[in-house]
Amino acid sequence: MTIKPRKSEANEPFSFIFVNAEGKTIIKSENYAQKASAKNGIESVKKNCQEDSRYELKESSNGKQFFNIKSTNGQIVGTSALFSDVIERNAAIAELKANSETADIIEE
Repeated sequence: MTIKPRKSEANEPFSFIFVNAEGKTIIKSENYAQKASAKNGIESVKKNCQEDSRYELKESSNGKQFFNIKSTNGQIVGTSALFSDVIERNAAIAELKANSETADIIEE
C-alpha cells in the first residue's frame, strides 16, 4: 500500500489517497488548505482505520458499497472508493487495517 499526497489548483489544493498494491484507490481525503493539514489527515487515517468503531458503512444511491473513516471528533478523514458488494468493501477495510501503518508516502 502507498499513500500519495496530491496538489491541485483548487482553493484547498492538498489531499491524499491510499492506494493498494494493484494500484486501486482504497480511500481519498477531503481537500486541505495547507500541506501540513493533509499530512495530519494521513496520520489520522492510519490511526483511526485500526478501530472498527471509526468506520461508517454506507450504500450509494446506485447500490454500490463504500465507507467513511471518522476521527475521534466525528469528522470524516477518508472516504473509500465504491465497491460492487459488501464482501469487496470488507476486503478493502481489512487491507487498509493490515497495511496502512507501514504504507510508504510517495510524493509525486
